[in-house]
Amino acid sequence: MPPSLLARAPRALPAPPPVRRVIRLNNGFQLLFNLLWWLPVFYQYQRQAGLTDNQIFGIQSVYYVAFCLLEIPTGFVADRIGRRRCLQLGAAVMTAANLLPVALPSATGFLLHFLAIAAARSLVSGASSAYLYDYLHAEGAGAHYVQAEGTARAFGLWAKIACWPLVGVLMGIQHQAPYLLTAACTLGSLACATALPALPEAPAGAARPGGERPAGGYLDSARHALAVLRGSRALGPLMVQGVAIFTLARICQVNLFQPLLLAKAVPLADHGAVLSAMTVAEAVGSARPGWVRARMSDTAAVTLLSVVMALSLAATSLSGAMATVGWLCVFAAATGLAYPVQRNLINAAIPPTPYRATLLSLESIIDRGVCALVALAVGGYLAAGRLDALLVHAALGTGVLLAVVALALRRVRRAAARPAADQQ
Repeated sequence: MPPSLLARAPRALPAPPPVRRVIRLNNGFQLLFNLLWWLPVFYQYQRQAGLTDNQIFGIQSVYYVAFCLLEIPTGFVADRIGRRRCLQLGAAVMTAANLLPVALPSATGFLLHFLAIAAARSLVSGASSAYLYDYLHAEGAGAHYVQAEGTARAFGLWAKIACWPLVGVLMGIQHQAPYLLTAACTLGSLACATALPALPEAPAGAARPGGERPAGGYLDSARHALAVLRGSRALGPLMVQGVAIFTLARICQVNLFQPLLLAKAVPLADHGAVLSAMTVAEAVGSARPGWVRARMSDTAAVTLLSVVMALSLAATSLSGAMATVGWLCVFAAATGLAYPVQRNLINAAIPPTPYRATLLSLESIIDRGVCALVALAVGGYLAAGRLDALLVHAALGTGVLLAVVALALRRVRRAAARPAADQQ
């Protein structure tokens, strides 16, 4: 295991101007690519277009399946054509995807729309983090990576807080405005991706950022990527550790948010305000990962924050309406703090390789696969009226998962310490 994963983060020196420019472009790309103006109203928009509930949710099911199926191929594409070009391609596909509902407002049009979004997000999911990590480390500014990831995520969250309340008004003025505005934003993300510099060349005799471009076919790439995964003892456990964060965040924000508030008799009209408060808390956490990294190692920070997330959910089972809102904000703040640190853990555990984007896509598939299984269990608990039991069991399950990961990482540390002890 790399020593950096066990030590506290050092204080980063000021970044040189070229690095600051890349960080600003990454912030702009992440904000504009992920600012989906239509997200708060897409259900109503599709109903007004004549789609039934079965069609709407059927399309959503196809979207999630497509996302998982496309993750590995698009990771290969990123490793082959270059991460920057993959970002450009993803932004271009996303722009076209958001124009489809305007040009073809039908079940077929929305199906194509979500399939194109799945392709675009898959192209970007691994390539974005891989590009930023490799560029900063190639420029000797790797200490800025976690803060850069956190700041980009925070900017995107603040933009949603500012823009989403305007969607209903804009839709009343121009019915297609949510999709047109989203297309305009993703076109801006394409401009940011185009302005990104190529990864710098390494000095003669040194490894290039991310390694050499993969050789052979896609099956060869898959085999080599899996060999990297097997060869890194820490990478597998760290990916499993990330499952806890992603699954808890996704299940809470998508599946449990409204059922939990309704169970606490929080009026439906106040749900938007609660979501805004949670988003503010997550944005603040995302912008300040240094708060925890200055006090503990990255592995300890992710473990602690995962426990805080699980206990916050469990605490709502014993709380009233106002306390539940408070615990949800604690949950969101811990989520914001954990995400950029977890990104750094995974990237630091991947050795120099041309398959970084592929491995990050593999992690994404694991996250979403587990999330899909948990969502099925959530439906069973809610159908049986056992919401409080679900919250407690989720906390216990997270604790067991983290304990297993901690034991695995402890074995990795011991194995890494033996050669050093033998040499003394």
